[in-house]
Amino acid sequence: MSFRLIPVLTAAALVAVAAVAKEEQWPRFRGLNGSGVNDAKPIPAELNDSNQLWSTEIKGVGHGSPVIWGDRVFLLSAVAEGALKPAGGDAEKKNKKGKKGKAPNPALTYQWLTICLNRNTGEVLWEKSFDQRSFKGHRFNSAASSTAAVNGDMVVFTWGTADQLTAIALDHDGKELWKSDLGPVSGGHGYGASPIIYKDVVILNNDQEKGGGTLLGLKADTGELAWEVERRSQRISYSVPCIYEVAGRDVAVFTNWQHGFTAVDPETGEVIADKSVFNLDTNERAISSPIVTKGMVIGTCGFTANPKHCVAMKLSGGEWHEVWRRESRINHIPSTIAVGDHTFLIEDSGIATCVDTITGEEKWMERVPGVEGSIFGSPVSDGKNLFFVDESGNLHVIAAGSEFAHVATNRLGELCRTTPAIVDGTIFVRTETKLSAWK
Repeated sequence: MSFRLIPVLTAAALVAVAAVAKEEQWPRFRGLNGSGVNDAKPIPAELNDSNQLWSTEIKGVGHGSPVIWGDRVFLLSAVAEGALKPAGGDAEKKNKKGKKGKAPNPALTYQWLTICLNRNTGEVLWEKSFDQRSFKGHRFNSAASSTAAVNGDMVVFTWGTADQLTAIALDHDGKELWKSDLGPVSGGHGYGASPIIYKDVVILNNDQEKGGGTLLGLKADTGELAWEVERRSQRISYSVPCIYEVAGRDVAVFTNWQHGFTAVDPETGEVIADKSVFNLDTNERAISSPIVTKGMVIGTCGFTANPKHCVAMKLSGGEWHEVWRRESRINHIPSTIAVGDHTFLIEDSGIATCVDTITGEEKWMERVPGVEGSIFGSPVSDGKNLFFVDESGNLHVIAAGSEFAHVATNRLGELCRTTPAIVDGTIFVRTETKLSAWK
């Protein structure tokens, strides 16, 4: 691992950018602690020209989501050498003729582009280009599938190739603070994990293939290694950790096929508890990210036609204890979301299930009307409704309640494999070529 350090922000500058209310933050994948919920203001259920704030073309490709701090939006993209055919065009149709997930996806040389936009106008404030490396992954993945993490001091981006996992920190004006080379990435599907920032540590899931990988903590001021936990992972994971407060102590929780649930001290890397809870007899992968709700952590694991599991766990006395589990109608790629007393599982195919958060008891299960293709992004909520997008670019809205209610279907007109962000009554959606906002 190598690190390059550039002087950080002055103390006065840090104070100036840090004063941002929580309702104006979407600081990591799926917002505050990965919950997917921001209920400060309602989001419009129907998106149209009259309530669209702006739509800005984004260079390159990427399935990562925007993060927001105050009036700034940050996004990662990847620009390939030569022209790329649109992911939803002829190349996609040809790929569908082959075995699902196995169609050829040739390696291309990319530069990674970090982008900052004005939250209110969509104006691009700055763009910075980094690296030039070859990337090859699953045809549904992209070279920029990672979502950044932001706080009042900096924004941290990550991207990975077979030869190098890169983490880079910039200040809010695009000045490079540090850049770290974290070693190669082993995983045929390509990279897709996202960082979080906890106090003075940048935390990253680096589970890889064939018994390898690590959990990483980087010093937020320098990018140097703060701690590292060796893993016995067999499949590359994409789940993003969450912070779980238990007995007055914060722990970072990771989910993984082999390890199950792992609780780590986020400042030191000490492993507090590790319990395997998923099926080890068939290949599985932890793609969706765990959430914290009602004093529990809920996580999922599975693989396409293989068994899938949703498990609620509590940590007490230094050990994990299972509260409930569900092993049918489980979300694989989309993450779980909890709103009040109800937890919602949105399957890749568009079947939605509501369960009681405390007991796991099923309340309802319905197919969401109008879903076209798979759902790769995760649901978000304003506390009243759930919002999620299918790959054909339809943004679906259903009620976040104890009875199923379809509220709206919004046709965005472009392929979409991303998760929306919501801040201050505004929803931000990244489609194939644009980032757009409605309020």
